[in-house]
Amino acid sequence: MSEYKQLIMDELQKIEQEEQIRILFACESGSRAWGFPSKDSDYDVRFVYIRPQSWYLSIFEKRDVIERQINNMLDINGWDLRKALQLFRKSNPPLLEWLESPMKYKEQYSVAERLRTLSKITFSPKSCMYHYLNMAKGNYRDYLTGERVKIKKYFYVLRPILACCWIEELGSMPPVEFDCLVDTLIPEGSDLKQVIRSLLARKKTGEELDYEPKIREINQFVEEKIEYFERITASIEHSQVNIDEQLDELFLSSLEEVWMT
Repeated sequence: MSEYKQLIMDELQKIEQEEQIRILFACESGSRAWGFPSKDSDYDVRFVYIRPQSWYLSIFEKRDVIERQINNMLDINGWDLRKALQLFRKSNPPLLEWLESPMKYKEQYSVAERLRTLSKITFSPKSCMYHYLNMAKGNYRDYLTGERVKIKKYFYVLRPILACCWIEELGSMPPVEFDCLVDTLIPEGSDLKQVIRSLLARKKTGEELDYEPKIREINQFVEEKIEYFERITASIEHSQVNIDEQLDELFLSSLEEVWMT
């Protein structure tokens, strides 16, 4: 990890210089942050950045993302702060996960912590549950419906399904780490928990989890939960706290904090 961390830090600094930006925070997303990387998992670095004030004073729409494919092991993508705030306003789950990632590469200025504070009052159970449910349904349909399945894909269905369970039971943004979801939501001593733990142990030791007979305990659990959440999600009340003024103020104060101090 140390070799790649140094490469990531060097690339982030290079992006700041080339793009004339300041990176507000940067983190790992995907399987490494979730806690179940394979031995060949790449690094998915995500960041939020801000440009100088003059860049925003234009009548033209400009590209508000930065994408760098460094090599087949390192992918770095970033969102402009204004884009990030527009998505934050809609309780965007990927952005909320970035803010809570256990693997942080860079965090400077006050933006990230201010957003974490705001997220506690703006979290939308309905929006986030829809996001995770659609992710689970898509991955289940694409990878896990045959008699032989690519079993590492179970994690990419279990995690969003458990995220839906967390939202229903606790009413808050689910934790990023898969272990925390399993420990909290799957009853201790159950066959399901034992099967998931066994599969996770195999993955963490670097075993290549390829096509094998489907795991019926997991399939049954996932199918029941998908059917259940499809049924109840539409009835969840949509909650939207108006924080437009706070977000405008956060954007303007961030410009001042970064470029005028």
